Amino acid sequence: MPTAYGISISIATLLLLQACSDAASQAQTDAPPPPPVTVASAEARTVVRSDVFTGRLAAVESVEVRARVTGYIEEVRFKQGEMVRKGDVLMIIDPRPFEANMARAEAEVAAAKTRLELARKELARSEQLVKVNATSRQELDQRASAVDDALAALRAAQAQANRLRLDLAYTRIVAPIDGRVGRIEITAGNLVQGEIPDPPLLTTIVAITPIYAEFEVDERVYLEYGLNKPGKRMPVYIGLANEEGFPRKGELVFVDNQVDPTTGTVRMRALLDNSDGSLTPGLYARVKLADESQAREAVVVPDRAIGTDQDRKFVMVVDEDNKATYREVKLGPLLAHERVIERGLQPGERIVVNGLQRVRPGSLVTPQTGGVPAAAERAGAKRG
Repeated sequence: MPTAYGISISIATLLLLQACSDAASQAQTDAPPPPPVTVASAEARTVVRSDVFTGRLAAVESVEVRARVTGYIEEVRFKQGEMVRKGDVLMIIDPRPFEANMARAEAEVAAAKTRLELARKELARSEQLVKVNATSRQELDQRASAVDDALAALRAAQAQANRLRLDLAYTRIVAPIDGRVGRIEITAGNLVQGEIPDPPLLTTIVAITPIYAEFEVDERVYLEYGLNKPGKRMPVYIGLANEEGFPRKGELVFVDNQVDPTTGTVRMRALLDNSDGSLTPGLYARVKLADESQAREAVVVPDRAIGTDQDRKFVMVVDEDNKATYREVKLGPLLAHERVIERGLQPGERIVVNGLQRVRPGSLVTPQTGGVPAAAERAGAKRG
């Protein structure tokens, strides 16, 4: 028969068990819910091999305009920054001294012609006289020599006249190419010297269209794209500092004939249209090479889903039980806002896109499919 003491112990034990059960239930009630995260599915897509480099725009033609004769600038006929055509007069150097020199040279040519004509007449007269022994053979030789001297003098006078005629033409400084002219370096009324080794700069002209995008690629890209084959042509896509993506298209037209041994790079040029004049030589440019012959199937995910763990890249994969798993991946090229995954992920697997900082390996999450879908991102990249 149970004693009062035994009954008391049983009651106390029951009360203790009930308190523990209530505490456990309260703890479960107070535990925070799994953190919400945005997820997206890895996609299988055909991608084109591409690589991005930095470069600069450069004019196809660029000219430093300098005087070729010495004189005072009489007139400036262009406005700074305007478009000019080949042959347009930019400046005029005072032509009067050159016109005077030209007039004197032309007079010397006329006098040389007169002396030559007289020498030829005297030679013809001596030839007739020598036939009848009315003059000596020595006299005939002297007349023939006088003709040669007069002819040489005429040629020298004509050469001098041609040089002075050229100098006179150089007083009209013309645009040697089509393009945009720069600022005026020397204004009207100033003396310019054209015969010195380094004549002063008057202005510059750069061709506007087409225009080069110059850049350098490393040896790996050089070989993998087959750029070591002569005559290789491929599309090149250009984006400026204020542009999203690569909205401008050009063509690779030049690959240097050697690799720079100090940098391990090869210089290249792409040619693109600039009919609207919006591209200026010297601008920074992003250059993308894309080889459509190397298209392949690959797994693609939003780039912001990639996490960094020291020297490793990873994604957090969410399974059917909403449990997050750490997965190391090998990255491929960047495509607008998306990243190619070379290894470590299969198409259709769900990954965390937003909220990586709230997720720990093995923890439960509350997946949400909000945010910007991959298809919308691609559409935005095309618009950029």
